[in-house]
Amino acid sequence: MRKVTTLFFTVSIGMLLASCGNNDDSKKAAAAAAAGPQPYPVFSVEAQTTALNSDYPATIEGIQNIDIRPKVDGFIQQILVDEGQRVKKGQLLFTIMAPQYEQEVRTAKAAISSAEADVNAAQLQVNKTKPLVEKDIISKYDLDAAQLTLQSRKAALAQARATLVNAQVNLGYTRITSPVDGIVGSIPFRTGSLVSSQSTEPLTTVANTSKVYAYFSLNEKQLLDFSNVYKGNNLAQQMANIPAVSLVLPDGTVYAENGKIESINSQINTTTGSARLRATFPNPIALLKSGGSASVRIPQKVENAILIPQKSTIDLQGKKFVYVLGDSAKVVSTEIQIMDLAKDKFYVVTKGLKAGNKIVLEGFQSLKDGMKIKPQETPADSVYAEIRK
Repeated sequence: MRKVTTLFFTVSIGMLLASCGNNDDSKKAAAAAAAGPQPYPVFSVEAQTTALNSDYPATIEGIQNIDIRPKVDGFIQQILVDEGQRVKKGQLLFTIMAPQYEQEVRTAKAAISSAEADVNAAQLQVNKTKPLVEKDIISKYDLDAAQLTLQSRKAALAQARATLVNAQVNLGYTRITSPVDGIVGSIPFRTGSLVSSQSTEPLTTVANTSKVYAYFSLNEKQLLDFSNVYKGNNLAQQMANIPAVSLVLPDGTVYAENGKIESINSQINTTTGSARLRATFPNPIALLKSGGSASVRIPQKVENAILIPQKSTIDLQGKKFVYVLGDSAKVVSTEIQIMDLAKDKFYVVTKGLKAGNKIVLEGFQSLKDGMKIKPQETPADSVYAEIRK
């Protein structure tokens, strides 16, 4: 009997709590209904002409970046430059101690002297034999033999001279000069280090940075947008229509000199899905260093662009949505497509909106598709004031 009474009491308490919960939900629903549609700021989307800046990460390289390597084996005798030093074409950088090449030059000179003596002796024999043949004292065979000997001695002399030239060239390789005007890179070796023509590491690098190349990439969609904006019958005409570009340095400042896009790779890298572009910038004070990083900024003028604030969009599963004000003050969640280019804190909409549409400006975290709101008009001038300065 006591168990039955306890069970009855428990069920009664549960029913009472459920009743209270239903009453609370009903009260909340009734309160929401009584409150009516909530106010949200909305504004009218406008089409306008604007200038956009797009930044692309880039790597900096000198117009020439040359590895300096030894062509002969030996020990570094002198290092005549320092890292970061500006050098001229033909300036001596290193000397290599390789006495074997000096010995080869001396040996080649001695061989030439010996060969010259042989030529002179052979020439005397020809001179001696010729009148005797003319007087029929000896046969013409002896003259032919003497002339062949002279020809052989002259060939040996030519070979000895070629050997000397080769030895002198090798000896010249012990003096390493700069092939271009530029800046000396790191020098990993020190005086006395053994170096070889087979060494994988160069003695140093000389970078010609009077102008620099900024290499950056565009994906396929960006390339299509690019070709649609800059018109032309071919790639050369399109590049001619591209305005001057600027360079944003790692500290956020804009480089003083403008550059020009001069090359667009016509092939898409199958690994990255992008194509490589090259912009050239003058570098008169050597501020830009080979191997550095920056961002290429490309200006672009867009006619009749639909611009909306970034804060007016919602990201959902990789897509962007806005709440468009529809009939009866109900909002409709609408997917939009945007350009990769952005204007400050605004997106350029390519699909999903048109001029005159009214969208919710912000504060829509609790909004749902089809919900009725109380729109509060925000003047478009105040929304777009930031980009119309």
